[in-house]
Amino acid sequence: MVSPFDRPEFEEETELEDELQEPPRYKVLLHNDDYTTMEFVVYVLKSVFGKAEPEAVQIMLHVHRNGVGVCGIFTAEVAETKVEKVRHMARSEGYPLKCTMEEV
Repeated sequence: MVSPFDRPEFEEETELEDELQEPPRYKVLLHNDDYTTMEFVVYVLKSVFGKAEPEAVQIMLHVHRNGVGVCGIFTAEVAETKVEKVRHMARSEGYPLKCTMEEV
């Protein structure tokens, strides 16, 4: 009896699966400054990153105390979109809030 795993099609499928890789992931970072209010940072974390109030406050305090903090980890396209949205929101409110991304 021939096993289904001995079929050539199965070998091709397995090789293809082995070649597939996860896309690169990027950390989205907020940077502390002396002008952006803590309330605005919490608002950004809630509205752009979907954080609940307690987690948003925790991240904001981390950024405030350490100079930088991670808002989330995303694929490149999602990270770029979130960085641009934060920058746009900050500029429209007159804040210099810096938001960047870096590969994990």
